[in-house]
Amino acid sequence: MLLKENANVVLLLRVRMKFCKEHQQYVKSVGKTIPHSMEIVNMKVQIDNREPERLIKYWTKKLEEDGHEVEVLQLPVGDIVLQVWIFSPADHNANHQRPAIVFFFGGGWNNGNPSHFVRHCEYLANRGMVAIVADYRVYSRHGVNVNSCVEDAKSAIRWIRKESPRLGIDPDRIAASGGSAGGHLAAATATLPGYDDPNEDLSISSKPNVLVLFNPAVIIGPVSGQDESTTEALSEISNRLGAEPGSLSPYHHIKPGICPTIIFHGIADTTVPFKHVELFCKKMHEQGNRCELIGYKGARHGFFNFGRDENAPFIDTVNKMDAFLVSLGYLKGAPESLWITQ
Repeated sequence: MLLKENANVVLLLRVRMKFCKEHQQYVKSVGKTIPHSMEIVNMKVQIDNREPERLIKYWTKKLEEDGHEVEVLQLPVGDIVLQVWIFSPADHNANHQRPAIVFFFGGGWNNGNPSHFVRHCEYLANRGMVAIVADYRVYSRHGVNVNSCVEDAKSAIRWIRKESPRLGIDPDRIAASGGSAGGHLAAATATLPGYDDPNEDLSISSKPNVLVLFNPAVIIGPVSGQDESTTEALSEISNRLGAEPGSLSPYHHIKPGICPTIIFHGIADTTVPFKHVELFCKKMHEQGNRCELIGYKGARHGFFNFGRDENAPFIDTVNKMDAFLVSLGYLKGAPESLWITQ
């Protein structure tokens, strides 16, 4: 998961995350708070030449205000490692073999940041999974196309599987998740051949064992008999792919043996048409794969995010995600009551 581009400044934040008071109001069960531990592994951030000192001060202040301890180092220019945040259950240690899930943020492969799925990670860590948010290169910060984003996503899963003994993770129970472009990346890791970093140990699989997708972009290439909405959606990203469209399209690479999948999607989504996920799920079923599609009437793109519509879609999708993971043995029992606060 190494970056190929150079930068004027590289920022390393060594952070020991603390359990914030505000989160004590966020996750409660049977009248008591259940804390979780959190660590940051190799949090090296590429900073461009636009006011690097201001950016360093901003992130340092933000983390310290949240009660975290931060050490800042400036490293030489060169290849750097993308950051990975790991949320672990409170009693977790390396001797455990817990299921894990890695989230990829949305943003059209152009922008976005790993904070997108922090709330989901907090929830799942308290349910007993190791939950991870991973960074990847995007066009606005690194000038890369979609093919490089896919490479980074595959590298993230390969890294998690490689480090699973140290992290207390079961290497055969790793789920991939994401929203929009991040949903595409998660689906791509499960379906697309190639796009692996040749400098990595390719004997370690980059394929997840489960997919949890939120309004994912699953069709990137042309589809026979496609409607006008599909054509328009594809034309908007055609010049940013960096490869032949079909080679980056999860739909085009569905075959028997793709891992169990659940998709949450707004039926009124105009960014990623609902028809796309319908076609994806239909083809999954035709190939003998498990795929559950949950559509939300009137919901648009990003409907599931924390803070939208008084959190009703967030709570509903998290509950259904929980039930899906229980059905696979990744979680146990019914979820405990949660109090959600802003």
